[in-house]
Amino acid sequence: MRKNFGAKPYCYPQPVFIIATYGEDGTPDAMNAAWGGISEENEISLCLSPEHKTVKNLLARGAFTVSMATAGQLVACDYVGVVSGNDVPDKFAKAGFHAVRSEFVDAPLIEELPMALECRVIGYDAESCRLVGEIVNVSADERVLDEAGKIDVQKLDPITFDPLHNAYWTLSKKAGNAFRDGLALR
Repeated sequence: MRKNFGAKPYCYPQPVFIIATYGEDGTPDAMNAAWGGISEENEISLCLSPEHKTVKNLLARGAFTVSMATAGQLVACDYVGVVSGNDVPDKFAKAGFHAVRSEFVDAPLIEELPMALECRVIGYDAESCRLVGEIVNVSADERVLDEAGKIDVQKLDPITFDPLHNAYWTLSKKAGNAFRDGLALR
């Protein structure tokens, strides 16, 4: 028997993205966003309402970064989601984040978050709150790479958002092999 919940934004796993921008004066800003994902091979789409300072910044600069929130930075990542940059202009610093200028776009990388998508704004629709960004680079700190030089999800330790319980979860373990395990049913 199934239980119906109606139309709700329940999806598992739901990534926790930290969107970072520079303000008009060059001050870094960041916000937590969970509604988004890859929408094309080199595009990300996010649902961000227009009143966010981060949205104003990325529209003015035409760029933003999307870092994966991690278990080790959970408190700081949650903080930038519960406090508005419109009210707390130094929330990036209060979170304990340090900005590193991206080589590819006019937006900051967050030193404490080891993986990020560096993006150019393709479009933003204020009515639907849909932001689309072109991914121009993915960068990762060497500390989260495996022996082959690829991102190791266990070393990265990203968190996901549980919208039903308002909780964060880590990914636990590898469950199988994509594009291979299903071949057993041929």
